[in-house]
Amino acid sequence: MLGFLKKPVVVTAEINMNLVALTVVGLISRLWGLSNPRAVVFDEVYYGQFVSLYMKRIFFVDDSGPPLGHMLLALGGYLGGFDGNFLWNRIGAEYSVNVPVWSLRLLPALAGALCVPLAYQILVELQFSHCAALGAALLILLENSLITQSRFMLLESILIFFILLAVLSYLKFYNLQRHSSFSGSWWFWLLLTGAACSCAVGVKYMGLFTYLLILVVAGLHFWHMIGDQNFSNVSLMCHFLARGLALIIIPVAMYLSFFYIHLTLLYRSGPHDQIMTSAFQASLEGGLARITQGQPLEVAYGSQITLRNVLGKPLQCWLHSHTNTYPIRYENGRGSSHQQQVTCYPFKDVNNWWIVKDPRMQQLVVSNPPRPVRHGHIVQLVHGITTRYLNTHDVAAPLSPHSQEVSCYIDYNISMPAQNLWRVEIVNRESDTDVWKTILSEVRLVHVNTSAVLKASGFLSGASLPDWGYRQLEVVGEKLSKGYHQSMVWNVEEHRYGKSQEQKEREVELHSPTQMDISKNLSFMAKFSELQWKILTLKNEDTEHKYSSSALDWITMDTNIAYWLHPTSGAQIHLLGNIVTWASANVAALVYTCLSLWYLLRRRRKIYDIPEDAWQLWVSAGGICGGGWAINYLPFFLMEKTLFLYHYLPALTFQILLIPIVLQHLGNHLCRSPLLKSMFSALIIAWFSSVYLVYCTFRPVTYGEPSLSAPELKDLRWKESWNILIRKQ
Repeated sequence: MLGFLKKPVVVTAEINMNLVALTVVGLISRLWGLSNPRAVVFDEVYYGQFVSLYMKRIFFVDDSGPPLGHMLLALGGYLGGFDGNFLWNRIGAEYSVNVPVWSLRLLPALAGALCVPLAYQILVELQFSHCAALGAALLILLENSLITQSRFMLLESILIFFILLAVLSYLKFYNLQRHSSFSGSWWFWLLLTGAACSCAVGVKYMGLFTYLLILVVAGLHFWHMIGDQNFSNVSLMCHFLARGLALIIIPVAMYLSFFYIHLTLLYRSGPHDQIMTSAFQASLEGGLARITQGQPLEVAYGSQITLRNVLGKPLQCWLHSHTNTYPIRYENGRGSSHQQQVTCYPFKDVNNWWIVKDPRMQQLVVSNPPRPVRHGHIVQLVHGITTRYLNTHDVAAPLSPHSQEVSCYIDYNISMPAQNLWRVEIVNRESDTDVWKTILSEVRLVHVNTSAVLKASGFLSGASLPDWGYRQLEVVGEKLSKGYHQSMVWNVEEHRYGKSQEQKEREVELHSPTQMDISKNLSFMAKFSELQWKILTLKNEDTEHKYSSSALDWITMDTNIAYWLHPTSGAQIHLLGNIVTWASANVAALVYTCLSLWYLLRRRRKIYDIPEDAWQLWVSAGGICGGGWAINYLPFFLMEKTLFLYHYLPALTFQILLIPIVLQHLGNHLCRSPLLKSMFSALIIAWFSSVYLVYCTFRPVTYGEPSLSAPELKDLRWKESWNILIRKQ
């Protein structure tokens, strides 16, 4: 029974020493001197703010993309014990002792280092030689721009890592497809493909380009499977469902999980809250939640409310009135009603309070039991402090003459009767009997007499009222409304049940906080939908940056970015690529395109210059590497945003992988004689030596040391368009 103990347990393993060596040198190249410089480098000033907010659990919105990349950077800070206390206000600012610089930069550096063995593995899985794979890895290793970008608290190296991991995983899955479908390793690589794609998109939306590429390649491969009679219908359906699960359902689920973790971590109110809806703000700890906690849920006749405009950008504002009236005549000579002004005011104020009144009754308090207001009900809105009724009529608005003026009605005993009835339309209702709810309901207020919709027009025009209107935003009755715009939608933010019929007592009541116990927590999907929409639609004003560039500048590297400059010496760091590698990548792409067109024309004439398996290899490699370059580069010509050189790095990575593919193809199929092969090998060695020489030449501005003198810095300005910083003596 114990006979198996008579023999030793032997474990055998195959170790690819090329892979081990590449991983080690990749780690050395990215981790060496990682804390240098101990100062804020370029976009660390941007991402560092979010890391600090994660450490303090304060909610924020970043319109640059999803939260996974920010969370990974924050993980580095958490592992290093960062408390979030640092003022990220200036590039070049020295880090205080509480900032774990090495830890904050660690994950991007590890991701950049692992890109080296990933490049090797991708070419091996594409069925190219180990020599070609080694060449691809060394080109990634010696690419100055990739080194620079991976050594700081930035996201591009993490993005490139997940992109390459997704490509490698799919290639491994595809190669296993031929002989071990539905095996454990088959499932592992297929699931890892979907997970890596989701992570790439979760770091930056640029990852979506490679995800689409993999979906297209997977679709083409499955299309070929459909034509293979060796697969039964049941087998094809299983393959289809497996791919759908791994490449669509799981990535979507993971993408949602990134936001779930993000929202779970950031539960405290912060400065970014104001662009979110009242419901979202009320779900955060502190801020609006302290004001709205325990408010009545259902708006009733007699309710005292504040109405916030849903649009909320460029700033939030509330329906507001004050005792001042519109001037009798405006500056342009047009007349007004001289009624009490109604505006949209961007600050909380007692003049933002209104009372919901039943037109059939005189009381301004909530009955017992309360009578809720429902969709379609007619109400009057009474200004809490001045007790005048919200009104609109056929008088042109001050800034929007094609819209109606909105006012609080003053009876001047002239032929201008009050028109103060409003119909409540709940935009996000589930049925026509829905009750108007605090925070949750988004409503339009439609004027009964004229069908005009209450609208905060100042958001769209960008203009505020003149001095007589205290520079507040204009509110109008929009007459020509088909459908609705968010500027026409309002929600109740603060709410109490009015108890005082006397005006003096009611004014005291309006100044006091509310205390009632009803919860208004949003579901995760509601919060996700709102946050995702804000990320996609919220756009900061794009301004011209000193180091911004166009997509055309990237191919020839006619631009650079100065990341850091030592305050006293000539030490500096620049995002500059290895110019030999960049030029070679462009040549490789051109050669691949020309050769492919030549082969296609010849094959059309039934002339086959290379064997069929070599042709399939050539096409598949080009589809992955050439397609990866194109899909990560060409979309930037359609983008209206400020662009920088680092946006090109994912496309560049794919283009670099194309270099050894083209070189091996030329050596195998065009250099047929031993002499030509020897000459070609000698040229490759000379070319690779030049790549290494350029890497060494620009190493001081890649790592920031050693410090260079002014003449040495001038010698590095190989192009006039490069902005190498030289101090005046």
